[in-house]
Amino acid sequence: MTRLSDDLADVLDERLAEADRELQQRYPGNPGTRQPVHTVYIPADRFSADAHRQWGAAAVELLDRHAPTAEVLADVTGMPVELVGDVYDRVRAKLGREPIEDLRVDFEDGYGQRSDEEEDRAAGEVAAALAAAARAEDGPPFLGIRFKSFEAPTRRRGLRTLDLVVGGLLTSGGLPEGFVVTLPKVTSVAQVEAMVEVCARLEQAHGLPVGRLRFEIQVETSQAILAADGTATVARMIAAADGRCTGLHYGTYDYSAGLGITAASQSLEHPAADHAKSVMQVAAAGTGVHLSDGSTNVLPTGDQDAVHAAWRLHARLVARSLERGYYQGWDMHPGHLPTRYLATYCFFRASLPATAARIRAYLGRVEGGVMDEPATAQALAGAILRGIDCGAVTPQEATDGTGVDRAELEGLARRVPV
Repeated sequence: MTRLSDDLADVLDERLAEADRELQQRYPGNPGTRQPVHTVYIPADRFSADAHRQWGAAAVELLDRHAPTAEVLADVTGMPVELVGDVYDRVRAKLGREPIEDLRVDFEDGYGQRSDEEEDRAAGEVAAALAAAARAEDGPPFLGIRFKSFEAPTRRRGLRTLDLVVGGLLTSGGLPEGFVVTLPKVTSVAQVEAMVEVCARLEQAHGLPVGRLRFEIQVETSQAILAADGTATVARMIAAADGRCTGLHYGTYDYSAGLGITAASQSLEHPAADHAKSVMQVAAAGTGVHLSDGSTNVLPTGDQDAVHAAWRLHARLVARSLERGYYQGWDMHPGHLPTRYLATYCFFRASLPATAARIRAYLGRVEGGVMDEPATAQALAGAILRGIDCGAVTPQEATDGTGVDRAELEGLARRVPV
C-alpha cells in the first residue's frame, strides 16, 4: 500500500511548475538539426560565388601532389592504414561533391579596417555572391558572415555591414535556408541582448518571421568565460540569446593572447583552451546550441615536408576535438580540408560497428557486454547521424548495422518514443 496521496502529487505539480517550464525553455535538448563538421572563413575581399569549388579543387590538387595514395596519407598523418584506406576515396569524393559545409565570409579580423565606401561596396558584392553560392547545387548548406564586433570602436561599422548584407540577400532572392551570422569578440551578456534586438529590428524592417535571424557567439575573450562576479558568462549569454543562438565558437588565438599566452604556445590543446572549451561544453549541454572548436594557424603550404607536418598536426587536432565531443572546428586554408575529412571520417567509421551493435542491442534489449541507458543511446544515435550527414557513413550502412532507418535514429537522438 502507498502512503502518499495524489494530493501531494498535485501540490508538487504546482510547486514545480515554474521549474518545469524553465527547464524546458532553457534545456530543450537536441534540436535534430544537422551540424557542419567545420566552418571555413574567407575574407570578404577574396570571396566569390564559386569559392567553395576553388577550395575543393585546391584541396584535391594538394592531395594529388603530396599524398596520392592512402598509404602515403596514412604514413604522413600517423593514422591507421586500414582506416585511411577505407576512407581515402570517400574523402576525395567529398572534396568534389561538398568541399565546404559551412562558409563564413569574414568582415572582421580576416578583412581588416577599410574605408566605409570600400566596406559598403564589399558588403553588396558579398551579398550577391552568397546568394549565388546558396543557389548552386554544390553550394555550402550553411553560410553567412562574420561582421565586426559590438565593441565601441567597431560597433557602428559592424551593424552597417550586417544591415547591408541582409538587405542585399533579400533583394537577391531571400535569405538562404542555412544563413547564420557570427558575433565576434563578445565580452558581455549585454552585447548578446543587443544582438537579439538587432535581429528583431531587421526582421521587422524586412517583414521576416520572428526568430528567422540567428547567430553564433564567438568565445574569444576571458570575459565570455568568467564574469567579474565569478559566474560563467557564456551560460548567461545562451539564455540571453532568447533562442536565437545556434552555436558557440571558440577563438583560439584571441583568447590565448588575452590570457597572456605567448604566440609560440598558443594552441587548441593548451590547458587554457581546454578549460575554456570545457566551460562552453557544460554551458551548452542540453540547450540545443552547437559547439565549435577553433583553428590552427599552421597552414599546409610550402615544400612537401612542411605540408606533411601541417597535415599531421591538423589531423591529430581534429581527432582530439572529436574525442572530446567537439564535432566542428574552423578551417582557414584549402589544405585543411583533406585532413578535416580524413580525421572526421576515420572517427565515425572506426566507431560504427560497436556503436551500431549497441543501438541494436538497446532496442532489442539484447544481453551484451554493455548495458546502455537512454541518454547513452541518444548519444550513440547522434554519432551515427553525424556520420551520415557528413558523408562518412551511408544511410544503408547505418540501417544494416543498427536495424533501424534514419527516422528511428532521429527519434532516439531526440529521446522520443521509437
